[in-house]
Amino acid sequence: MTLKIDIDDSAPPYEQARSGALPVGYRLPTVRGLAGSLGLAANTVAKAYRALEADGVIETRGRNGTFVAAAGSAADRELASAAQAYAERARRLGLGEDVALAAVRDALRAAYGE
Repeated sequence: MTLKIDIDDSAPPYEQARSGALPVGYRLPTVRGLAGSLGLAANTVAKAYRALEADGVIETRGRNGTFVAAAGSAADRELASAAQAYAERARRLGLGEDVALAAVRDALRAAYGE
């Protein structure tokens, strides 16, 4: 996935990040990497990252990087986290998206008795 900031958009970049265009768990580029690719000062990007983190839009996991955070209620955040973990596990197992989705559908039918 490519991170794209539209400079012609009337919404500032940090508002574009809040739009939900990036999935929960998406790993963001480093401050220096993003600053370099956008031609901005690293302090500008760091300030934006701090503002987004303060608003709960992104989360920093130490040396592991910065990620798009789950929003909404605790149940929504837990569900998004579980979905992200499942997607990563399915990919590590070498399963295609269609197989992973079929497994989720089967599990949901079993859980909800359909």
